[in-house]
Amino acid sequence: MTTFRGFATLNVFAEDHDAAKRWYAELFGVEPYFERPGYAEFRVGDRQAEFGIVDSRYAPHDTGTPAGAFMYWHVDDLDGTLQRLLALGAAPLHPVTERGPGFVTAAVTDPFGNIVAIMHNRHYLEMA
Repeated sequence: MTTFRGFATLNVFAEDHDAAKRWYAELFGVEPYFERPGYAEFRVGDRQAEFGIVDSRYAPHDTGTPAGAFMYWHVDDLDGTLQRLLALGAAPLHPVTERGPGFVTAAVTDPFGNIVAIMHNRHYLEMA
């Protein structure tokens, strides 16, 4: 039987790897805990999820347009987090949208072409 136990690492790609590393360090408020040439990895959130930034020259796909799965980050303050992302240079992608009782989402594109989706999710809080 196949058991999915959770995400191991979420990777995004950036042509300017160093600029992306600085941008995400500012966003997350922490420095990468692991680095190799062309790769930097952060531990983020309640479960210390791994978030990696890969130099786009190693990408297995075209990185010229916003791409990727919408992996929503739970945030306690959706509006405040959205404003912070925009202040750091992210571009609006999807507006704040009520998805149902206790579920509100929004998404931006980071300055490197990756989607950053955020959600306030009451079930996440119940599980945490």
